[in-house]
Amino acid sequence: MSGVSNGPVVSGVDLGMLNYTEQVPYNGTIATGGDSLNQDLNVFYNAGDIAWMLTSTALVLLMIPGVGFFYSGLARRKSALSLIWLSMMATGVTSFQWFFWGYSLTFSHTAGKFIGDLENIGFRNTLAAPSVGSHKIPDLLFAVYQGMFAAITVALAVGAVAERGRMLPCVIFMLIWSTVIYDPIACWTWNPHGWVSVMGGLDFAGGTPVHISSGSAALAYSLMLGKRRGHGTHELNFRPHNVTQIIIGTVFLWVGWFGFNAGSALSASMRAVMAAVVTNLAASVGGVTWCLLDYRLEKKWSAVGFCSGVVAGLVAITPGSGYVPAWSAVVYGVAAGSACNYGTKIKFLLGIDDALDIFAVHAIGGFVGNLLTGFFAADYIAHLDGFSVISGGWLNRHWIQLAKQLADSVSGFAYSFGGTCLILFVMNLIPGLRLRASEEAEVLGMDDAEIGEFAYDYVELTRDVINGDALVDEGDSKFSADVDSPIGPHEKNFSSSTDETALNSRMQRV
Repeated sequence: MSGVSNGPVVSGVDLGMLNYTEQVPYNGTIATGGDSLNQDLNVFYNAGDIAWMLTSTALVLLMIPGVGFFYSGLARRKSALSLIWLSMMATGVTSFQWFFWGYSLTFSHTAGKFIGDLENIGFRNTLAAPSVGSHKIPDLLFAVYQGMFAAITVALAVGAVAERGRMLPCVIFMLIWSTVIYDPIACWTWNPHGWVSVMGGLDFAGGTPVHISSGSAALAYSLMLGKRRGHGTHELNFRPHNVTQIIIGTVFLWVGWFGFNAGSALSASMRAVMAAVVTNLAASVGGVTWCLLDYRLEKKWSAVGFCSGVVAGLVAITPGSGYVPAWSAVVYGVAAGSACNYGTKIKFLLGIDDALDIFAVHAIGGFVGNLLTGFFAADYIAHLDGFSVISGGWLNRHWIQLAKQLADSVSGFAYSFGGTCLILFVMNLIPGLRLRASEEAEVLGMDDAEIGEFAYDYVELTRDVINGDALVDEGDSKFSADVDSPIGPHEKNFSSSTDETALNSRMQRV
């Protein structure tokens, strides 16, 4: 309603003279929130909240190709496209799973302590009633927003197949894992009926459901796949093939994380603003910390190290972003940058080839964030949205909160790691679902063996030269055959031993 009245005066302004929109309290009695043919279902919600949450949904979606670029840049070029493909496929598979039954299993209004029911299967009765996450937004908006969380969690986990895992079993794994592992953990953490939520655990945006679950699943997948060919020898002594791609992926993640954390306020409020502030600060400090730690070893300012630290800081601040004051983000960044940096050594102690250090950054970063939230959570920060009430952490002299955070973290890790191992063990016994690619395919690269396409033309050109598939009929081809030459096809204008040496060198780098 818009109107004019004689209202209170603030700073010389008569508030009654301002046009304003009065939000109608929700008064629906049916599951969909009302009859859209006979009433305006928009009046129950603030348009600013709706707009911010739609924006946040898009920002979280942007993070998924960011994960793909980040992972792809860390790998070798012959498997670069496969990791981008897996991230995008995770979006498609998980989005369907979430629509079909994932949302209902996680956020149904009648859920139990560990898992929901099928009341909302196929988004049935999911429309304009207030969501279980917040009365500020409707069910349908909450559903699409949380669907992006499910998708990025799967995308984070499947990076573990890097350079030696088959695509088909991984796609089937996405569907099973999101149902059996992610949905229960997200339910017990975020659904008001879940045991962690009832216990009083604090996880604002996914320390356990997203990061600990995906990091531990990646460790399990790496364990079940086995080590890459040549692991531990000079044959696998390589650097990330495309650092620029890693930086681009980091930028996508950094930007998208504002929707990930600030969007988890589920409203356009001061709590969302604080979440955005601590997100950026923790990321910045985490990047600087990791870069400094790497500098002490080689006296080089590593761009990859900075990017890794940024992601570590983002991971750690995730569970506390809507609970902690701004200054604490500095502690989050330093702690995460240090813990995750040293955490990259754990895979050597365990003898597991976690190719992309997913466990070190996400699982360890999630543990650090959960525990620090037990220290720094403050009741006045949570109440910035105007209605949330918590007991806080050690800042509020609520000492038991740290134990609750630890219980949440350990249970999430144990369930995800153990469940993932079991899923993969059974899958590997099923004909046609063998997890690991053949040695020949691994040598050739996952892009060629599994996808048949390449991240770069360069790989295709070198393959043509290696196989002798020179294009003699194409006038604009970069290669032409010289049938009289004992060394096979040549690059155009190939005329010296120096050129041959350079070409051979390029071949060895593939």
